[in-house]
This record gives sequence, C-alpha cells and structure tokens, in this order.
Amino acid sequence: MKNLDHLEAWLVTGSQDLYGSEALKKVQIHADAIARELGLSTEIPVRIVAKPVMTNSEAIHRLCLDANSSADCVALIVWMHTFSPARMWIRGLQSLEKPLLHFHTQFNRDLPWSTIDMDFMNLNQSAHGDREFGFIGAFMHRRHKIVVGFWQDPAVHAEIAAWLRAACAWHDAQHLKVARFGDNMRNVAVTEGNKVAAEVKLRYAVNGYGVGDLVRQVHQVTDGEVDALVREYDETYDVVDELRQGGDRRESLRDAARIELGLRQFLEAIGSKAFTDTFEDLHGLPQLPGIAVQRLMADGYGFGAEGDWKTAALVRAAKVMGLGLCGGVSFMEDYTYHLGNSGEVLGAHMLEVCPSITEEKPRAEIHPLAIGGRADPVRLVFTAAAGKGVNASIVDIGNRFRLVVNRINLIQPEHPLPKLPVARALWRPEPNLRTAATAWLSAGGAHHTALSRALTSEHLRDFAEIAGIEFLLIDAKTDLDAFTNELRWNEMYYCLHNEN
Repeated sequence: MKNLDHLEAWLVTGSQDLYGSEALKKVQIHADAIARELGLSTEIPVRIVAKPVMTNSEAIHRLCLDANSSADCVALIVWMHTFSPARMWIRGLQSLEKPLLHFHTQFNRDLPWSTIDMDFMNLNQSAHGDREFGFIGAFMHRRHKIVVGFWQDPAVHAEIAAWLRAACAWHDAQHLKVARFGDNMRNVAVTEGNKVAAEVKLRYAVNGYGVGDLVRQVHQVTDGEVDALVREYDETYDVVDELRQGGDRRESLRDAARIELGLRQFLEAIGSKAFTDTFEDLHGLPQLPGIAVQRLMADGYGFGAEGDWKTAALVRAAKVMGLGLCGGVSFMEDYTYHLGNSGEVLGAHMLEVCPSITEEKPRAEIHPLAIGGRADPVRLVFTAAAGKGVNASIVDIGNRFRLVVNRINLIQPEHPLPKLPVARALWRPEPNLRTAATAWLSAGGAHHTALSRALTSEHLRDFAEIAGIEFLLIDAKTDLDAFTNELRWNEMYYCLHNEN
C-alpha cells in the first residue's frame, strides 16, 4: 500500500472584505502557520495545504468545485478566523462532495491582557465567527466533524488525525472494486446484502468473477515465478519440514505460491483492492487459498470469506485508516468462547487471518481441511499480540447499513494450543462477554468482522459519520437498557430521515 502522505487536506480560512487588506494579510499569515504546524505533526497522516482566505461566495464555490475534482484532496478543514457571513458559504457547501471538518480554534492561545484592544478583538473573532458557520452547517443538515481546541495541542492533532484517516478511507472507497470469486456461502443470511445500495451509499463497486477465470490466470504463472516466491516463504516464515525443500509436501507449498501469484495478477489486472472467495466454489483450484489471502491482506487488500463482500470492503477501509500505525488489521470471525474467568472470545477462521496483527514469526504449516473437497491448504499459524483493539462488523439491515463496533482487550492464551492449526486471536470484549454479546446480537452484528489493534472506535465512528451510516458502539460504558433504547430510537430516526 502507498503511504497516505501523497494525499492532502485543504485548510480553508474564512473572513470577509470588511476588515481591509492589512487585516486579511494577517489572517493569511496565521492560516499558513496553522497549516505548517498541523503538517509537521507526527499524528497527521496527510499533507495540509493552506488555501487563500475566503472572502466571498464566488471564491468559496470555486474552491469547493476544485476540491471535488482534485485526485489528491481528501477533505476540507474550515476555520473562521474572523466573522465570515455564512450565507456566502451556502453555494460552496451545497456543491461540496468531500468530507468537511469544522476546526473551532483561534490563532492566539492566551488573551494579551495588558495590550488587548478593539483591533485585536476585530481580528481574532473565531469565538463567534465559528458560531456563524456552525449555524449554517446545522441549518443545511450538513454532516461534518467538529473539533474544538488550540491548534498546537497534541490532543487536537490526534483528533484531527483520526478523522483524516477516516477521510482517507472514504477517498479510497470512491474507487474501490471488490472482486467476488464465487457467490456467498449457500443459505447464509448475514453475508448477503444490496450491492446497488452499497455502491450508492458506500461508493465501492462489487462485481463477480468466475473461478475459472482465476484458474486460467493461475495456470499462466511461470515456474520461475513460483521458485522465487517459495524462496521468499522459506526466508520469511518458520516453514515446517514437510514443506521445506526435500519435504514430502513441498509441492503443496508450490501450489499455494502459484495461487498467490495468480490471484495477485488477476486483482491487479482488474484494479481490485478487496476480494472474496468461498470454499463451496473452488473449480480448478488445487486448494482453498490460505497463505495467499493472508499475505494479500498483509499488503493492504481487503478480504471476506464465503463471499462476504461487506466485510472485505470494511477490512480494506480499516487497512487504509491504519496505514502507518502499529497493530495491524485482519479479517476475523468470532469462533468460540471461554466462559470461565471474565469471559473470552477465541477468534479465528479456516485459514484467512492477517499476520499484521501478530508480533511473532508466523509458522507455515499444512493441515487437512474438512470442507471444500480439495487438497490440504497451506496457511500461516500464529497468535495475535496482546493489547487494546476494536472488532467491527458492517451489516445490511434492509433500509440502511449499520456499523457495529466493540472495544476489546486482546490477551495471550493461558495455555498452548498445539492442536489448533490456524491463526487466532483471543480477547475480552468490553464491558464483559455477557453484555457485549447481548448488545452485538441485538444489533445484528455478523460473525465475520474486521479486527484491528491499530484503530480505535473514533476512527470507525468518523468513517461511519462521513459515509452517513448508522454507528453503534459497545464499550466499557455500555448499558443494555440504554443500548436497546438506542436501537429503537435509531430505527425511528432512519425511517424518518431516509437519505441516499
């Protein structure tokens, strides 16, 4: 994946011609200083570009149209340095398609008590200039983020950075293509959904491809390419002896490598950054893709098993949001519980868990797979590292998309798992298993999720707000009565406020 520093957010400062040219020069100097400060922050993932001070409706409208057409601009950050009459922002805001953050700050942190005069007051009017802008945002029912605080405060940088990461994921979604090899797992409900509604609301396109087309690409991979990738496996992972050179299962490792190379080439050719497969449709593939999927996810691809395209797109969005952060993102499945202690969830899948969530060296192994009717697949086996994280599910509940997020605490198993031949993660959900599971089930959260040690619930909340989809958080403060009421109130809201 590319870093996010090739993208940019525009800092747009509002004023008006009433104050004269000298005052406007000072406003521009202040805006440039704030843009430099934000751009130098280690938290901020994109370039911050200061735009000329906006003083009239025509300039604002042109700037918003320019932002819409820019391939690099992911968002606008607006700040009213002085009083900027809000009616002149209407045309621009009506046309703006990029995410919007309203930054309520002022250039000076402290009041200059001994020297403050009316010139200072007239120049530094953010306290009420931003209220004028806040009103027009509320009047127009414009979805936007509001951040309040001093522009040099690290906590403010962190809040803006989280939102900008969500804006980058939204920017990526505008062009995301999700490739589906085979259909959804038969008779499964939660992995289904309205692909047209997803493209309208979430912007990404979901398209099906025949597994035979993938097989054709796999067969075109050369032996030399396979040799090179197998050597990379040998050098990168702890490969079991039977898969090593001279081992009796070496050919299975070569089959896995050939599948990875073919899958990569196919996805690159069609421009897809997320994909699904299903064990029920492996026509012509010698084994279910395991290590191939794991390594593609580690390189930033989204993935969903059994045709779960919504989770594939969510994993991709989380990968973009987490780019450059420590902790990783993976496709995950809530598999089974440990009901002792405080209640723990053992997450895993048949094969497809991303190694970005572990700090140990993965072990390349081969084991039978009881479903799919193919040869034993190669997979990477490891345990996710401990630490705080989030587990997120996106579901289509008919009249809207819902993003359910549970804050979790990943832990190391107290006992070894010598007979569990898959990558796994063990966590304690907040506030506890009973409450978290009850809330999750009440919300219709899926068994397939995107698990991240890099992201927080704030990143995902910001993404949901930008996309205009429902967001539900399960955390240490969750009360089941209040959560049930939130579900009821949300149902009423979305029935009355049905927006595309």
